[in-house]
Amino acid sequence: MSGKANPKAVMATAITGVSVGVVSAVTSLSIATYFARRIITPEHEKKDNVTVLEVGDGTVTLRAEPHTLAAGNYGLWLDGGAGHARLGQVVSSDLSARRASEHTVTREVLGVDMGELAPGSARWNAYFYCGTPQSALGLDYEDVAVRSDIGLMPAWRVRPEHDEGRWAILIHGRSARREETLRAVPVLRRLGYTALIPMYRNDDGAPASIDGRYNLGLSEWRDVEAAIRYAALHGAREIVLLGWSMGAGIVLQTLDCSPMAGWVDRVVLDGPVIDWGDVISYQAEVNKLPPLVDGLAKTLLARKVTRRLVGIAEPIDIAVTNWVSRAQELRHEMLLIHSRADDVVPYGPSQSLAQARPDLVRLALWEEALHCREWNTDPERWEGLVEEFLEGRGSVSDPEPVEMVTS
Repeated sequence: MSGKANPKAVMATAITGVSVGVVSAVTSLSIATYFARRIITPEHEKKDNVTVLEVGDGTVTLRAEPHTLAAGNYGLWLDGGAGHARLGQVVSSDLSARRASEHTVTREVLGVDMGELAPGSARWNAYFYCGTPQSALGLDYEDVAVRSDIGLMPAWRVRPEHDEGRWAILIHGRSARREETLRAVPVLRRLGYTALIPMYRNDDGAPASIDGRYNLGLSEWRDVEAAIRYAALHGAREIVLLGWSMGAGIVLQTLDCSPMAGWVDRVVLDGPVIDWGDVISYQAEVNKLPPLVDGLAKTLLARKVTRRLVGIAEPIDIAVTNWVSRAQELRHEMLLIHSRADDVVPYGPSQSLAQARPDLVRLALWEEALHCREWNTDPERWEGLVEEFLEGRGSVSDPEPVEMVTS
């Protein structure tokens, strides 16, 4: 028998290998393009994710899901957002059924703000509150407009009882609403801060950017700069910034890029995006995307030649959003609030940043709260930490461990 290989067979194998490689590369590119576009595309319309099974006397029974089983106080949007209820702690749960779809959880009902709480579909509200500062908190407020480079950004202004020129600017997260920040308003008001809560570009109700896409903080910072300028022109003597999730990343870019950063005294960041690269890698892993997709998506966002593929006007340099590697550039004292159980933005970069800059950064860790829900699980601790930090007690320069006692 001859030992020579059949040339046709060799050629067929080679062609097959190349074909598989090409198909794999094209598939990875398609997935990466979709993934990259999802990251930067605002999501104003959100689907219901809760099933209300039964409404009792002061309680409601829901289909058990990780978010409906979570400890703490939350809200429930009803009838596509036309109604809203506030829910308290878990009263009981039944996870004995063989099918997970038959598991149930019963929670306290703290109040129905509008609409009717009835069996059917609903949507979980991690903000707890719904509506304006007046309807949610009973606080008078003003609708004002903050002039940014692309237009007027609607904002709420909530005055304290005694105005001494202290202002707090509150920045919500990606595809979130201003209500996300209302949890911080009571403690800020007690401390004498005027709360300014602006929208930013591409929010529902705010001017859109030229491409209608998020820039992961690399352009949104101009809207926060505009809010700082508004505060300065309206009597602010001291300004603090608070940011949630992507809002925290926007705050960090503001401090880096804006000439108005010198007006800022301190910063509080909840569930912060300290490194978008880490968040993108985590989300690729969670969504079980092919290994190449993570890096390819970042490349598509960063290159001029591929910006049209993902629908952005200018490239987004993910490396610029890595504040662990840029830690030495920070100049402001900041309090980071993050949970080890954060299911959207991993806490690792927050911990690394606090370790890299113990002179400026104080980290408070929670154990079980999901993304940006630390207040929901322990509002007294959250408000106490914010008060202590903003009042200058327990300064980061004190000889205390960076990682505070967890709860």
